[in-house]
Amino acid sequence: MGKPGRLASRPGVLFRLVGFPLAWWPRLALAVLAGFATVASGIGLMATSAYVIASAALHPSIAELQVAIVGIRFFGLARGLLRYLERILSHDLNFRLLGRLRLWLYNHLEPLAPAVMMDYHSGDLLARMVADINTLENLYVRALAPPLVAVLVVGLTCLLVGSLAAPVVPLVLAALTLAGGVLPLAAFALGRRPGRQEVETRSDLYVALVDGVQGVADLVAFGKEPLQWNRTQQINRRMVHLQAQAARLTGLQDAMGGLIMQWAVVGALWLAIPLVGSGRLSGVQLAVLILAVMAGFEAVQPLPQAFQTLGQSLAAGRRLFRIADAVPAVVDRPEVLSSIPEAWETPPALAITDLSFRYGEHEPWALERISFRVPPGGCLAVVGPSGSGKTTLVNLMLRFWDYQSGRIDVGGYELRHLTQHVSRQLFGVVSQQTFLFNATVWDNLVLARPDASRDEVVWAAEQAHIHQWIDSLPDGYETWIGERGVRLSGGERQRLAIARALLQRSPVLILDEPTSNLDALTERAVMNELDEVMRDKTTLIITHRLAGLERADEIVVLCNGRIAERGRHSALVDQQGLYHRMWRQQRQEAPFSSLANPTDLWYK
Repeated sequence: MGKPGRLASRPGVLFRLVGFPLAWWPRLALAVLAGFATVASGIGLMATSAYVIASAALHPSIAELQVAIVGIRFFGLARGLLRYLERILSHDLNFRLLGRLRLWLYNHLEPLAPAVMMDYHSGDLLARMVADINTLENLYVRALAPPLVAVLVVGLTCLLVGSLAAPVVPLVLAALTLAGGVLPLAAFALGRRPGRQEVETRSDLYVALVDGVQGVADLVAFGKEPLQWNRTQQINRRMVHLQAQAARLTGLQDAMGGLIMQWAVVGALWLAIPLVGSGRLSGVQLAVLILAVMAGFEAVQPLPQAFQTLGQSLAAGRRLFRIADAVPAVVDRPEVLSSIPEAWETPPALAITDLSFRYGEHEPWALERISFRVPPGGCLAVVGPSGSGKTTLVNLMLRFWDYQSGRIDVGGYELRHLTQHVSRQLFGVVSQQTFLFNATVWDNLVLARPDASRDEVVWAAEQAHIHQWIDSLPDGYETWIGERGVRLSGGERQRLAIARALLQRSPVLILDEPTSNLDALTERAVMNELDEVMRDKTTLIITHRLAGLERADEIVVLCNGRIAERGRHSALVDQQGLYHRMWRQQRQEAPFSSLANPTDLWYK
């Protein structure tokens, strides 16, 4: 079993980020060509305009300027249309890339849940999914195609300048290299650390805001709003400071870029004016030369800012790859089965043999040499104090973690010989903390079986004693229940969870505190209905409420990851052991001080 969170060896961050657009390389090539054609049209427009203005000063015939005038109209229209086309192509490519990145990240996150995901804050995950991926827009829009466009434009500018005045070419090439090469590298060096800090601070801000929103009721109840406010304000001030640093650096880059262009113009004039005096260059050509040099800087001026944000992009990419490269706690074996019989004619047997598991190499055993068997259609209950391993047992059956030794068999299939998806289809689970999505009642129910008919959904709701309540809602099954089912009571959420598990039609039913949020009368009614459903399923009950366990064929009592007692309810009560003490405490027949181990009162 791979250690959760361990990173695999991967190529460099920039190399991997640049690799994503390769799937759309034709679109990238078109965007580069459109960008080059746009700047080339700008150079043509400036050069042609300079030619017309300078020539008009000599009062030539209008016929001599007709071609140049048409050229101005052509380059003017072409520049606008090509700029629009370039924006369409580049942003379309960018949005496709960001969408692909989000799906790519989610596909890597899903296998990590819940084992590896427990190490990350929900606000930090939100920052990676939203802010970090949005940060990469700077890389793909500003730092990917523009350098390629700049290389082509520099070549075109040097060819045009060389055709007019060859001695000016080295100066122009040096100026363009300085503005499009040296200045961006300096911007990257100066902006790398603040960019990384800005990405990390943004993540901290997301964490603080998510904490504040999710915990607002507790913050208000305990009067800690000022503490949370001050914490958020401190992070926000740090964020503003970093953004101000970036703004100052951007201003310095713009000023330096403009200064380099002016130096290039002055240098070009200084070299070209003697050529005019010697007759090797006309006055009209001098004007064309200077404006062509100025227009050529249009392609290199955005590069410093693009490279300034490169530090943010690399930091965001590094955060994405760090979580995407984490090794899942459970990895399917190459020889696993990807399908099993969709249904058994009779409920399958559930057998656990010498099962041992611990969460880390140096951590104590959470379960040690656990063995029991539930016959086909049978019912077994697992009880025990908090920390005894009950929830761990459920997590292992659902393949959230892989056990180190032993085996779990369902209907003759060993779970590790099945894919995770298939093995989880064997179990219908009603857990203590059921997640309900911000959707309708119907959408939350059919999550178990998207192809379920209305009669099947209604049947499951009736079995969970919630159909009449759903019918009383304003929109019935189409009523929205809010985020995490916030519009529902705890009992209503639990009954929806029971209905969803029943709708799944899995051969094995796991009831993990199925009635923990129900009142006594509803609990008895639901358990009586579940009795009917359990007759057609192999059932495992995980509970700390010992009432009603007389229906179980066997009860397994866990303590410190081992089986302390096992047997039927009446036999365990007569043994005067841990189960007896728990039973007496719940019946309020024993004072707290009489327990041999007071921690036995705390159950999962």
